[in-house]
Amino acid sequence: MAAALLALGALAYTAWVLEVLVRTGLDPVRTYVSELAAADQPLGGLFRATDLTAGFLVLAGALTGLAGTWRRRPGGRTSRTSRTTGRDPWAVGGWIALAVFGAATVADSRLPLSCAPTVDPVCAARETAGLVPATHAAHAVSSSLAMTGALAALVALTVAARRHDRRSPLARTGPALVALEFAATAWTLAAVAAFEAGKGVWALGAGQRLQVLLVAAWLAVLAHSLATDGREGRR
Repeated sequence: MAAALLALGALAYTAWVLEVLVRTGLDPVRTYVSELAAADQPLGGLFRATDLTAGFLVLAGALTGLAGTWRRRPGGRTSRTSRTTGRDPWAVGGWIALAVFGAATVADSRLPLSCAPTVDPVCAARETAGLVPATHAAHAVSSSLAMTGALAALVALTVAARRHDRRSPLARTGPALVALEFAATAWTLAAVAAFEAGKGVWALGAGQRLQVLLVAAWLAVLAHSLATDGREGRR
């Protein structure tokens, strides 16, 4: 169950790639991903709905995974879900962090930006002057919390997977994805700082899109690991 929920969550979390097929009016190299869901954007409702769906799916998958780490089979053996991540503090902490990511993503979808500051000078000026709705500040908090939860989950569950079965897909590919994710996060944070200081955008949109794409890829690998473990358990 957790594998299916997380796989669907990863798919919904990449809904922003629809901007390749539809005209959004936003430059993917320069703009925040969250600007696609801004209240004044023509497709904002669609992207808010996909964020909401992704958040709920990941939250449900994380809670299912967390429950699995505490279940025991008769005779004291761990359940098949916990064999992938292990019943240890790394696994428990990782599932909790992933649940935080899911819940914060749900909150993100309910706290959209009112406008797109990277492409609208008036919006940027109003944001700097504090004349935008409080949802802008709340969105910044929920986005930061979501990414913090994602980073913590990536590290903790990858460590747990390597501690328990180095042959699993997550154990083998997780470390590379974690390293790339931290590099993309550093790029994004540097670009945000440059934009807020009036020094350009530093391809902020590209960095953030890479950041969220890597989270989705990691979720897919986690889901694959759980599904593979489940098949082995049935055999």
